[in-house]
Amino acid sequence: MKKIKAGIAGSAGYTGGELIRLLLYHPRVDIKFLLSSSNAGNKVYQVHKDLIGETELIFTDRFDDSDIDVLFLCSGHGQSIKFLEENKVRDEVKVIDLSQDFRLEDPGYPRPFTYGLVEGEKENIRKAKNIANPGCFATCIQLGLLPLAKANLLNNEIHVSATTGSTGAGQKAMPTTQFSWRNNNFSIYKAFQHQHLREIYQSLKKWQSGFDQEINFIPYRGNFTRGILAAIYLDVDITEEKAIQIFKDFYSEHPFVSVADDEIDLKMVVGTNKCVLKVEKHGKKLLITSIVDNLVKGASGQAVQNMNVVFGMEETVGLNLKSIGF
Repeated sequence: MKKIKAGIAGSAGYTGGELIRLLLYHPRVDIKFLLSSSNAGNKVYQVHKDLIGETELIFTDRFDDSDIDVLFLCSGHGQSIKFLEENKVRDEVKVIDLSQDFRLEDPGYPRPFTYGLVEGEKENIRKAKNIANPGCFATCIQLGLLPLAKANLLNNEIHVSATTGSTGAGQKAMPTTQFSWRNNNFSIYKAFQHQHLREIYQSLKKWQSGFDQEINFIPYRGNFTRGILAAIYLDVDITEEKAIQIFKDFYSEHPFVSVADDEIDLKMVVGTNKCVLKVEKHGKKLLITSIVDNLVKGASGQAVQNMNVVFGMEETVGLNLKSIGF
């Protein structure tokens, strides 16, 4: 069976490293190059130390798209547009971008990108040439709201409190990513104005015509490394049983989303491409708890899921991952 030949730009960071791990064991993928200007000439396991004994691949600073089918862009926000302006990429090469550069409609860039939330855009992704991978918070929150949007039930103000691990801030050193600050600590950042809100609004308006409700989003920095837990609540005039059925019906054909009957916690999804949801009613309020791994379902795993769909494979190929409970 012919293999998909892949290149990764920005392969030394957290999302790049996670993507390498996934693609190394993907049965249909052959990694052709790993771009990293700061690590050119170094072996991959010298940077991603858990890969010692797994690969002898070496980072390069030379871009050559002549022998690839798909290019993953894993650099920071604003760097993907710059990369594509500085490097001519053949039209035949699929581009999957993990930054926020192309997530919003009509970004003013000539290469067309399709928003890559498979659970909401699968048919469009099948036909797409280039994919804008959703943000981690956006993925977690949208998966908690799309079934309600489809049922035209987002008719009241929405409240979201969501906490992410330290890897959500990327690998670049900052005061708020230092162990001495992050450990035994907890804080709010970008209250009501997080950048992922724009893509969330964009998706919900597609699913519920005329959606115009306020989304009050409070993001938190957690003192753990991986995962996002989002608590989403709003007034919805249906029973708990009906709400649970709406969610289970919506996700019945989506292998990576499960609706739990019992309480959920982050360890159920860390290291996997899963999203697990818990739906419950408290008086007039419907509470949806949504959990994902920010580096897998919220980034690199979702990118592989998108690649699978674009190339006509089952979306689960290479993504049958198990969490570690203890």
